[in-house]
Amino acid sequence: MFIIDAHLDLAMNAMEWNRDLRRPAREINAREKGMTDKPDRGNAVVSLPDLRKGGIGLVVATQIARYVAADNPLPGWHSPQQAWAQTQGQLAWYKAMEAEGEMVQVNNLDSLEKHLARWKDASEPNDKKPIGYILSLEGADSLITLQHLEKAWHYGLRAVGPAHYGPGRYAQGTDATGSLGAQGRDLLREMERLNIILDSTHLCDESFWEALDHFHGQVWASHNNVRALVPHNRQFDDGQIRELIARGAVIGGALDAWMMVPGWVRGKSTPGDMNCRLEVLVDHMDHICQLAGNALHVGIGSDLDGAFGKEQCPYDLETIADLQKLEGNFLSRGYSAEDVENIFCNNWLRFLRNAWKE
Repeated sequence: MFIIDAHLDLAMNAMEWNRDLRRPAREINAREKGMTDKPDRGNAVVSLPDLRKGGIGLVVATQIARYVAADNPLPGWHSPQQAWAQTQGQLAWYKAMEAEGEMVQVNNLDSLEKHLARWKDASEPNDKKPIGYILSLEGADSLITLQHLEKAWHYGLRAVGPAHYGPGRYAQGTDATGSLGAQGRDLLREMERLNIILDSTHLCDESFWEALDHFHGQVWASHNNVRALVPHNRQFDDGQIRELIARGAVIGGALDAWMMVPGWVRGKSTPGDMNCRLEVLVDHMDHICQLAGNALHVGIGSDLDGAFGKEQCPYDLETIADLQKLEGNFLSRGYSAEDVENIFCNNWLRFLRNAWKE
């Protein structure tokens, strides 16, 4: 079944982790054997061949570069200009993949329908098809000015999450508190003018509610789970979920283990010890479906290889191709085949067709 994954940090892995994503994950991991500079070395689960193997033909792919002030202990860049330059390097990688025929940018209704038609064409094997990508900016810190947002729109940016972790220039993110402020509200107005999707993921509670009060365009949550099951400000509470449902949003379920199971201790817990398996994601998505009264507001936003790897994702997932296993998990819970197709791709497609209609 065709799958859309609404959140993958592909360029970050290519540029900062120095991974050649044209190679299968097993080859990437073999090359990283013995490396210790990052905790997830040798544990990659994402590559372009593995996406094709899993029928994951369209992804929302990020640019990401955090600005950190002098008193901010998080890793990041010391000026917005440096952060902007980092995102431009990431853009250059996507363009290099396009030149190789490995990927193709999807940024409007026409390019979306053309890409879907190619993936539906059974005469061409999947391993010869490019991975479509919708460009998203995770954290807006790298936008030096609002004029840079329009520059980014012209090179294909179609979704923006104003915040990531901690305090940001335009909004407050995970583990932070506070409002958007005037600069954040200006960003939302410019996003609305350009018809850029607001990704509400990572917004702290105060910034979340202020953003939805001020933004009247299309809203989604590319990779978020449920606070009722894993109590942490990174997740959405039921009130936030209901508001997103009312706005017609789709919420992508994430596969980072600490967001899936309560009590995860980073660096100590293991997926096996915590019984973190793919079906746990269905618990989170089912919670949203029960609040909605249907299966029309959930999708997949895996966040796999988002600065973690096999050591911190479901134990029954070897590579991203194993997302196909979720079909059986949903069917065993009483979801219909139509529900599964909606969750795998059609909910995201309905959202995009509505967002990009003339």
